[in-house]
Amino acid sequence: MAERKQKDIWLEHFQPGYELVLNNPIFGSLLRHVHVNTNDADIRKTQDYARCNSDRVIRVNRSKRLTPGEWAYVLAHNLLHYAFWHFEEKADPVKWNIACDMYVTRFLMDVKFFAPPLFANVEFPYPPLSEEELYRRLMPMELDESFKGFSTSAWYTDMEIAPKRNYYWRKDPKKEFAHIFELALANAVSAAVAVAAGYLEGINDEQFKKISPAERARRWFINSYPLLGALAASFKIVEDSGICMREEISVAAVSESLSTIYFNPGKGLTEEEYRFVIAHELLHVGLRHQSRCQGRDPFFWNVACDYVINGWLVEMGVGSLPSFDTLFDNNFKGMSAEQIYDTIVKDIRKFKKLATLRGVGMSDILGDGEIGSSFYNAPVGIDEFYRRALNDGLEYHQSSRGLVPSGLAEEIRALYRAPIPWDVELARWFDRFFAPLEKTRTYARLSRRQASTPDIIRPRTVLAPEALDGRTFGAVIDTSGSMNHYSLAVALGAVASYAASRDVPYVRVVFCDAAAYDAGYMPPDAIMGNVRVKGRGGTVLQPGIDFLEHAEDFPKNGPILIVTDAECDNFTVKREHAIMIPKGSHLPFRPNGEVFMFE
Repeated sequence: MAERKQKDIWLEHFQPGYELVLNNPIFGSLLRHVHVNTNDADIRKTQDYARCNSDRVIRVNRSKRLTPGEWAYVLAHNLLHYAFWHFEEKADPVKWNIACDMYVTRFLMDVKFFAPPLFANVEFPYPPLSEEELYRRLMPMELDESFKGFSTSAWYTDMEIAPKRNYYWRKDPKKEFAHIFELALANAVSAAVAVAAGYLEGINDEQFKKISPAERARRWFINSYPLLGALAASFKIVEDSGICMREEISVAAVSESLSTIYFNPGKGLTEEEYRFVIAHELLHVGLRHQSRCQGRDPFFWNVACDYVINGWLVEMGVGSLPSFDTLFDNNFKGMSAEQIYDTIVKDIRKFKKLATLRGVGMSDILGDGEIGSSFYNAPVGIDEFYRRALNDGLEYHQSSRGLVPSGLAEEIRALYRAPIPWDVELARWFDRFFAPLEKTRTYARLSRRQASTPDIIRPRTVLAPEALDGRTFGAVIDTSGSMNHYSLAVALGAVASYAASRDVPYVRVVFCDAAAYDAGYMPPDAIMGNVRVKGRGGTVLQPGIDFLEHAEDFPKNGPILIVTDAECDNFTVKREHAIMIPKGSHLPFRPNGEVFMFE
């Protein structure tokens, strides 16, 4: 009976101390990853309070009588040995243990985590230093009793390196506990900010414990990850199984128009996996993947973007790759989403069985009509806002957190810059082939007379007749029924105006729908009046291209301009060429020449 009463008295002091550590944002997660042994007979024969080993076991001495606060301090002290992973082989293990104890003791004093045991002497002989520097200073010294006060052991050492066991050493414990401690510190900072703002009454408030892992992961980006912090702050997290069931969301999906990320709460992701998924969805939005689809198959385009994003996130070490099948392949490293898409569509049978975060055959980028209504009318357009948020995040991230993958940085900067208008790009293409011609003065015909001196003949400027020889290009124009009349008028109007401004006297025109029709050489301003949409179904452009390339009266170095709605055959061009298609369309193959998307 006496033994049972003594055991209960010890638990009355130890259990509250254990609960204090378990409920602390910094030490609670560390405590959940170790085993506390309160029934070890060997340690009860010593004067130690507690000892820890590299096998994740903290042995507590039941014969010691401490207050709950002192027991909390003892446990936290040993947990920090795991957080900083002090279990290293050193030439003098005792002095290394003392150096680590001094470092841990100062940390606990700085965060004001209760008080050390009553006997402890915590007068520091050195200023704040790292464990390695403390160890270097201790090496030539003789140890005395004053150093015992830093340890939870009665004889300097409170750490033991256990034998390496195969089942445990498969993972790197140093990295594992570093991640756990990093997450714990982030949670503690979030809780402290919430207390300072008046949202919580204390750092252990129940409200903070009720925050879901997904929401904590979102707040981590706001507090600790500048690249995506601004985007994360503008998005909300919705964890609703009903919505996920209705919209067939397996894991997660994002709606850029509603600024919402939807999570399936039944998937059971860890907080690190939530970070990865949130970063994945935010990059979909920030990199404007929905608007960049440009007529491509939405699912295969989504798969291509997933491969790119996941490769970057793994490289940057953001969260952890989810344990379920995720679209990640090192073979696609360094490739853009457009390049990966062109690879995927060559083997549709293989890639159509893949799954995004939403599910098999479905895109995790939700369209405006799928959930809710369109984006509200903000002072700044949604497209401009997302571009600016990601670009500003990149600038701040590189100045404070370091580098990001070069491909990601280049893509963010390219998206932030205003795109060059399509007609300016078309003008540059014309300039490559048709340099400005020099005009010469001639008196062959009177140019003008001045009223004050009507007897003085003045010259005019003319083009040299030989300068116009071979100054032409071929135009293959899609006149099928699928070609929109307005789009065709815009494209041909631009072609005619630029050809005239570059002193191109005639253009060799070929009309194509189901067959090719040679219209011969035409002045640029006459092209519009001669176009007639035949409306004969599909478009076959290859015969028209072949005709121009082999025409004896067409210059061998003459470029070809192809105007189509992209609903055409897979054609090839052997000479210099460019393709004009309406914005939002996508060619069914990877073109070799320049592509201008006109509006």
